[in-house]
Amino acid sequence: MTFELQHTDTQSKARAGLITTDHGCIQTPIFMPVGTVASVKAVHFHELRDDIQAQIILGNTYHLYLRPGIDVLEQAGGLHKFNGWEKPILTDSGGFQVFSLSANRKLKEEGATFRSHIDGSKHLFTPENAVDIQRSIGADIIMAFDECTPGDADYHYAKKSMELTHRWLSRGLAHFDATEPKYGYSQTYFPIVQGCVYPDLRKQSAEFIASQNREGNAIGGLAVGEPTEVMYEMISLVNEILPADKPRYLMGVGTPQNILEGIERGVDMFDCVMPTRNGRNGMLFTSHGVMNMKNEKWKKDFSALDDNGTSYVDKAYSKAYLRHLFVSKEYLALQIASIHNLAFYLWLVGEARKHILAGDFMPWKTEMIYRLNHRL
Repeated sequence: MTFELQHTDTQSKARAGLITTDHGCIQTPIFMPVGTVASVKAVHFHELRDDIQAQIILGNTYHLYLRPGIDVLEQAGGLHKFNGWEKPILTDSGGFQVFSLSANRKLKEEGATFRSHIDGSKHLFTPENAVDIQRSIGADIIMAFDECTPGDADYHYAKKSMELTHRWLSRGLAHFDATEPKYGYSQTYFPIVQGCVYPDLRKQSAEFIASQNREGNAIGGLAVGEPTEVMYEMISLVNEILPADKPRYLMGVGTPQNILEGIERGVDMFDCVMPTRNGRNGMLFTSHGVMNMKNEKWKKDFSALDDNGTSYVDKAYSKAYLRHLFVSKEYLALQIASIHNLAFYLWLVGEARKHILAGDFMPWKTEMIYRLNHRL
C-alpha cells in the first residue's frame, strides 16, 4: 500500500490524498461503509459500486471468524471472492467486539478469551491469530489487535490497557512480518493509538505507534462514551505526532459533524455503522439537516429526499413515499434509507476533498456544520 499526500489546507490540518492498494485506489478523505458479516446491510454491491460509489468497505473479523468461518473464506479464495467485492477491503481486528462482550470475555497477557454470541462456544484471540485470521479473510488493510477502553476508564486502568495494547502490537507486528498473504496480493498492517481521554497516555501511545513506521496508523478508543470535545482534543493531539506522510484512520466515528471535525484535524479515513443503522430506524442525513421519516409532517410531502441529489433514490422517491414505507413496515424502506445515507456520507467526504483542493475548506465546513445541526 502507498499513500500520496496531495494537498494540505492552509487554514486547518485537512488533507487530500491517494491510497493505492492492489485492489484499487482510494481518494481521501474517505468514509468506509461497514460490511460486518460480508455484506453492507440492506444494500446491494452494485449500488455500493455504481451509485454510492464506495471506494473501500470494512469487514468485521469477529463476526466473519464466527460465521461463515475462516475455513469457508479460505476455500472461497478470500472475502473478495466470497462476496464479489472487487475493490479494497479493510478488516478490524475484533478488539472492539471483544471489548463490547464485557460479560463474556477475559483479558490476559496471551490475548482475550470470549464466548460466541451465537452459540456460547469459547474462543481465544491473540495478536498472532488476529493476524492469521485477517490474512485468511484477505483484507487489503488489517488492524492490530488491541483493547478498546471505555471513555470513562480511570487513569490506572487506561494506562495498563494501553501498555497491554503496545505489547500486543509488538507481537502482532513480528508475526505479520514473518507471514505472507494467502491470495497473491499485498496486505498492510495498521497499529492503533489508545490511551483513553488522558493526554499524556495518548501522546505516549501516538509516539510508540509512529515509531513502528508502518504504512498507515489508526486512532482507536474514541466515541465510546467520552464528551465530544474531549474526543476532538485527543484527535488533535495524536495527529500532531502521527506522521503526515501516512494515512490516519479514526475508527468507528461517527456523525457527519464528527467526520468534518475529524477531517479538519487531519484524519483521512472513517467508518461507522451510523448511516445504515440510523437509516434502518428512519433517520435520514441530508445536506439540510436530519429527518425522521416516520414523522407525520412528511405524509403529503412529495418533494425529493434531498435536493442535493447525492443518490438515485433521492430523485426516484419522495419523502411521502418513504414515510409510507416506514409506517407500513416495508423492507424497501430500510434499503432506500440505507442507500441514501451512505451516498450522503460519501458525498460529504467527496465535497470535503474538493474544497480542500480548492483552498476553501474551512468556510465550506462552517456552513455545512450549521446546516447539519438542523432537525427538519
